[in-house]
Amino acid sequence: MQIFIDSANVKEIKEAVELGLCDGVTTNPSLIAKQGGDNKTIIPKICEACAGPVLAEVLSVDAEGIIREGRELAKIADNVVIKIPMGKEGLKAVAALSAEEIDTAVTLIFNASQAILAAKAGASFIAPFVGRLDDLSLDGLDMIREIVEIYTLYDFETEVIVASVRHPLHVKDSALAGADAVTVPYGIVEKLMNHPLTTAGIEKFLADAGRK
Repeated sequence: MQIFIDSANVKEIKEAVELGLCDGVTTNPSLIAKQGGDNKTIIPKICEACAGPVLAEVLSVDAEGIIREGRELAKIADNVVIKIPMGKEGLKAVAALSAEEIDTAVTLIFNASQAILAAKAGASFIAPFVGRLDDLSLDGLDMIREIVEIYTLYDFETEVIVASVRHPLHVKDSALAGADAVTVPYGIVEKLMNHPLTTAGIEKFLADAGRK
């Protein structure tokens, strides 16, 4: 399973790359704004830091505008993927950009039916949100299992990047559900590396060796 870093912070992304834990990057307008820039200034820096797919989200909501933005973003680097919100206009744009061999990712997916439509439109990736479903007392991982089963059954090539990951258990459960990737804030990557028994074991080894 791949790990994407959900961030526009180049320092965090470089640290994840050094750890071998950055197969790609996902961004959104909020993350970009936090860095004090826009797609045109921040995305090139991210593409330099990470050789994997870099998902850059459009700001337009109409198909014509999404397509226009997508074409411009695709010129930044070969690994840019155009991130497009689910919906009628978004699907139109996905179909058009895919026909031009521009990679796309459909975001804000909340059920398997939407995932089917995204794959049919030609999306390279989808980003179904598990945490926001959990917030509504729905099981977000059930959705992931359904999507993976359907994509496998019909040989859809669209990759599933589990988004809205709130804690380490979401990562493990996404892997068990057969997702292609998860996208997580760098803070969750740090949590995944740590365990109190690991820390205690290291401290004991150092104490026994007279190093502490």
